[in-house]
Amino acid sequence: MMKLKVFNSLIFCFFLTSSLAQYKISGQLLVRKNNSPVAACTVYLDNDQTTALTDENGSFSFSGLKSGVYQLYITHPEYKISQQTVKIHDKDITLNIFLDGYDEVLNEVIVRDKQSDFGFTRMRGVESMGIYEGKKTEVILPEKLTVNMATNNARQVFAKVAGLNIYENEGAGLQLGIGGRGLDPNRTANFNVRQNGYDISADALGYPESYYTPPVEALGRIQIVRGAASLQYGTQFGGLLNFVMKKAPENKKIELTARQSAGSFGFYNGFTSLGGTVGKLSYYTFVQYKKGNGWRPNSHFNNLNAFFDVDYQISEKTKIGIDYTHMDYLAQQPGGLSDAMFAADPRQSNRERNWFNVNWNMLALHFDHHFNEKNDFNLRVFSLLANRYSLGFRPNRVATIDDNSERDLIKGDFLNWGAEARYLKRYYLGKMLSVLLVGNRYYHGYNHSVQGSGSKGKDADFNFIADERFITHDYEFPNRNSSLFLENIFYVHDKFSITPGIRYEYIFTTAEGYYGTISRDLAGNIINITKTNERRTNERQFVLGGLGLSYKPGTQTDIYANLSQNYRSITFSDMRISNPSSVIDPNMKDEKGQSADIGIRSTQTTLYNFDISTFYLNYNNRIGEVQFYDESNRVLRKRGNIGRAVIMGIESYAEADFLKMLYPKSDDLSGVIFINFAYIHSKYKESEIAGVVGKQVEFVPATNLKTGLRISYKRWKGSYQLSHLSEQFTEATNATDGGLTGVVGRIPAYTIMDVSLSYDFKKYFRLEASVNNLANRMYFTRRATGYPGPGILPSDGRGFYASLQFKI
Repeated sequence: MMKLKVFNSLIFCFFLTSSLAQYKISGQLLVRKNNSPVAACTVYLDNDQTTALTDENGSFSFSGLKSGVYQLYITHPEYKISQQTVKIHDKDITLNIFLDGYDEVLNEVIVRDKQSDFGFTRMRGVESMGIYEGKKTEVILPEKLTVNMATNNARQVFAKVAGLNIYENEGAGLQLGIGGRGLDPNRTANFNVRQNGYDISADALGYPESYYTPPVEALGRIQIVRGAASLQYGTQFGGLLNFVMKKAPENKKIELTARQSAGSFGFYNGFTSLGGTVGKLSYYTFVQYKKGNGWRPNSHFNNLNAFFDVDYQISEKTKIGIDYTHMDYLAQQPGGLSDAMFAADPRQSNRERNWFNVNWNMLALHFDHHFNEKNDFNLRVFSLLANRYSLGFRPNRVATIDDNSERDLIKGDFLNWGAEARYLKRYYLGKMLSVLLVGNRYYHGYNHSVQGSGSKGKDADFNFIADERFITHDYEFPNRNSSLFLENIFYVHDKFSITPGIRYEYIFTTAEGYYGTISRDLAGNIINITKTNERRTNERQFVLGGLGLSYKPGTQTDIYANLSQNYRSITFSDMRISNPSSVIDPNMKDEKGQSADIGIRSTQTTLYNFDISTFYLNYNNRIGEVQFYDESNRVLRKRGNIGRAVIMGIESYAEADFLKMLYPKSDDLSGVIFINFAYIHSKYKESEIAGVVGKQVEFVPATNLKTGLRISYKRWKGSYQLSHLSEQFTEATNATDGGLTGVVGRIPAYTIMDVSLSYDFKKYFRLEASVNNLANRMYFTRRATGYPGPGILPSDGRGFYASLQFKI
């Protein structure tokens, strides 16, 4: 009996001990790409009842747990959501959990599914010292595209970016001209254009025109952030356009890429790059030279582009770097055409003395410091020394035969520098992670513009004639800009976030110099020369605000919305320049407005990708041009504030790898079809100018379609693209006939097709071929108001190109 009691007691103690036993789940969070620990990450246990925060080693633990089944839920703004099921059975559990970034593809997929990368993606919520949660963003990966890279063909490179309007008036890609949502594409002046995060335009505030465009062959990615980018990157209505250069390979001491390209109209392009990593030092450099005769007569050009970037890893947490860019080109310009001249022969030219010269030099220093997993700091200091010279015979009547008189010469010199510092902090409000970005920017610009009479010769002589009386315009444009910006992501829960932002701007611009007029009689003799001294200053400060929202109902879908204020300062070319077909309103005001986006997009799957959104842009004091008659009954244009415009529309993009869907087990076959369609409605709502209210806004084609197909099999890749834009207008009253000048009027609808092909062979070689404008369509996208016109600038006809690449 005693033995039975003892036995029962032992059984009771065993069950009691078992029921009271406590166990632990512990582990480490690592980045799958490089096995680095993920700190400051929240791990939820069983429906948010218990949480743990990973330390600097990425470690976490939960103790006091009973045997059973548990769910771990892991969320972090820079990595994809992860969920783990854990079963405890009489022992502690230790885990290694690997997280994937939003733009990463698993190594297994890279090996087995090479063609599933579409060459087009989006920015993560927090990336590269910036906040993009709730914003409309687009990222182009040029190396994944099958396009004509040698000619920087923007129509092909930017094909998947919805709603872009692209100038196509020269076939070499020397200058990029893109706009969107009713913004003038001229030299991309309505975007804040950067390279590796710093400004590259002539003057980011006073003259934001981009005469330099990086070669696509050297780009790792192209980042675009729409209207809400104004809070982080300044006051342009278009948003941010950032060219990110390729970086040095981490696992090679030296990597060489050499590309030779040739094509129609005497085109040649040579591109050579070198990069590598040696210890703590990494480097990347390239040299590019291109030349050609152009599609029209008098269109010869040559271009030299060089770049180097050197980075040094001082420690695991600190890195410094320097990069330098040089670009120069000389281009002969065939001049513009009237509507009648274009209809008769789009390839004709009656100008052989017009030239354009650009010399661009940029230097940038950057410093990056990683304090810990919660705090990062970045500083960029940058400068630009550049000039642009234009020379030619450019009367208002473009059909006028050149009389070999003195040519009009405009010389612009730019000396600018700036600095931008950013501090990014991750912190917790309760159980949820928040991300704070604070930044400060200072910009100092100095521009000098001189206009007068040049030589009578035919060569590219950019010297004024000796008589200083013939200098009709000499202005200095110093300006200062200081700004402070702040944005913060508040994660309400793992699926919903709110991102408010604010930006303070101080702007001081000056125009100081003189303008003159030269009066002549009918025989061309000088009657009178007058000069008027002028000094104008404009000081202002203001605050911009905005708000972004993001809701992720699933791991592959994001619903986003944002609202922000926008502002654009008048530029010095708006303030004073002499143009035979244009006058400027001296009372011109800065542009102001608001923009909003709401849309739904995928978060990058291997089989499909989409982004469908609607936008609204309220544009006050919009600067534009209207046609009028002067006292001599000449048709002229007046540039000034037109009024309030409202632009709204739908922008959609979708693509899918349909062959992968049909044949999921095939590793070598891929067939991607994409469609990019935008429908935009625009109208002037208010204006003091007669004949403007109710008219369509300039540079807004109602329909903008780009669609295409890419098929690849093993080492072969082929692509076909179709682009269609409906008609658009170039001035506010919607004049349809450009008359004798061709400067204003309708841009007719056009449809263009392109084909490209590439083949990789013998491991180190690639052969590429392209046909631009397959159907040889005669069309134009631009009516130039001054250089390189004035008048209609025809786009290139059909052209054939081939490239050979060698890479080791």
